[in-house]
Amino acid sequence: MSVRHLISISDLTDEDLRDIVRRGAEFAAGAQAESLKNTIVGVYFRRTSTRTRTAFTSGALRLGARTVTFGPDDLQLNTGETTEDTGRVLSGMLDLLVARTADATEEMRTWAAGGRMSVVNAMSAEEHPTQGLTDLTTLQHHFGRIDGLRVLYVGEGNNSAAALALALSRFPGTELELRTPPGYGLAPEILATAVEQAGRSGSKVSELHSMDDRPSGFDAVYTTRWQTTGTSKPTADWHEVFTPFQVTGALWERNPEAAFLHDLPAHRGEEVTAEVLDGPHSIAFTQATHKLHSAMAVLEWCWADRP
Repeated sequence: MSVRHLISISDLTDEDLRDIVRRGAEFAAGAQAESLKNTIVGVYFRRTSTRTRTAFTSGALRLGARTVTFGPDDLQLNTGETTEDTGRVLSGMLDLLVARTADATEEMRTWAAGGRMSVVNAMSAEEHPTQGLTDLTTLQHHFGRIDGLRVLYVGEGNNSAAALALALSRFPGTELELRTPPGYGLAPEILATAVEQAGRSGSKVSELHSMDDRPSGFDAVYTTRWQTTGTSKPTADWHEVFTPFQVTGALWERNPEAAFLHDLPAHRGEEVTAEVLDGPHSIAFTQATHKLHSAMAVLEWCWADRP
């Protein structure tokens, strides 16, 4: 029996990646299915979540599954049970496990080694793969394509930025330009992998640490909040360093047709102004809805070809 896991975008083949995005767009267009009928999906979140937790729970139910939910204090991991033992036990009772830890992904890979249970990373310290798939689903649904799009990412090189870079760099003709504050860029290994993938696919990934030249000609502008869940900044003056990277309406003077994306929650007046987030170019709340459609596509992909 082949068991599929989504712990990193890198776990997906190019075909897998396109299939999940395509299916997410189909769900966004109104497709329905009961492809998870008679399955049990565990939803385990040690960190706060509005969109991801609701999307995967609702998505599992819409696909015909039943769900078991665990909060941060519900499992015996808190009393010293090992990660390995927890994975073996859950694998004997669940078909799929959706987990957010905000820690390293090694724990999830240990659970994935437990046998028949598929594991989905709903956010770890290094990467937020289901957010990256949501972003691609949003671009596909809004533009009707991903190939050839130019995307400007402004803000910290966090786990959402990592997933976006790992995913978008595999679509031909795309360009991802990251503008990140000095000292807060993508992890070097993530950037190196994205640049390597871009070289193979005929796309482009670059990272700069200034907004002085006001970048132009992009199809989409994307930012995330400055205070990522479960993290803290290593320097006391970080807010001053981030301030030039606020997304304001001035960006649209040079990118007049660009759509605005944000993975939410947003803090108006920090990473983005209210003028932009609530303005005519924003598709951020549509993007949030697409998290449901993408979650359904991920769950269906994980369960594909299972008896």
